[in-house]
Amino acid sequence: MNSFAPRASASLTHHPSSFRLPRNRQLRVGRAPLVMGILNVTPDSFSDGGVHYDSARAIAAGLQFENDGASLLDIGGESTRPGSGAVSIDEELARVLPVIQGIRRRSDVAISVDTRKARVAEAALDAGADIINDVSALRHDPEMRALAARRGVPVILMHMRGEPRTMQDNPQFDEVVGDVTRELGQWRDEAIAAGIDAAQILVDPGIGFGKTYDHNLELLVRCQELRTVAPVVIGASRKAFIGHLTGQPNGAARAAGSLAAVAAAHRGGAAIVRVHDVRATVDFLKVLSAIEGRGVRT
Repeated sequence: MNSFAPRASASLTHHPSSFRLPRNRQLRVGRAPLVMGILNVTPDSFSDGGVHYDSARAIAAGLQFENDGASLLDIGGESTRPGSGAVSIDEELARVLPVIQGIRRRSDVAISVDTRKARVAEAALDAGADIINDVSALRHDPEMRALAARRGVPVILMHMRGEPRTMQDNPQFDEVVGDVTRELGQWRDEAIAAGIDAAQILVDPGIGFGKTYDHNLELLVRCQELRTVAPVVIGASRKAFIGHLTGQPNGAARAAGSLAAVAAAHRGGAAIVRVHDVRATVDFLKVLSAIEGRGVRT
């Protein structure tokens, strides 16, 4: 008897095993999810207290993430924590461009830019980024879909209703997994209609973005169902529901609890996990994958 449930069957929906990146590069997805390291270049991140706000420290951290086994780096200059407000385009550019440029001068690691703004996304791609990661699923800025179609890069469509400032004001769903799956499917179809290659689309259910504690757990338990839309990205690292369960108030104290969410993402067939604790996650997935591959008899 196997002590670990296997990853969800790939027969749910056929998806690409790799994504095209600029400069004739590929991002290949294997049996275990790829690890995306989070670099919040903001002064008010909920999870790391702005530790990467200084660009030199952010560059060093990104290179260390790569050394620790991250396949991607996700760089964002606008906090989207619950209750957060928007920052100007110029401020967001000033935060993210030096970090992208600094990492790109030293490394060819895949870089995604976490932004809702087309001007920021375009400047980031010009600076060396490879992927657009948009918490609004390309709906906030009317120019974003056209930009993504023109540049041909992978895009991550995240589920969120409303804006970060208001998204946690009494979020309600008829049935959270079905509603999120349906809405992500609609936004995927709108992206394809705008000229974005379906094979370059990933989806993120938006754990912690306009979701209650129970919603977050249900999405993790059933994340394999989201694969009927597109390959799935799970970003549950250090979020409030983990603190609710563990009693840990914030930040790195939630790292161990975050690994349980990574296990759920792996079991559900996620393509990418977006995390703060890269080394721990990489090691965790190596061991879990080896155990599952060998099988555990009881």
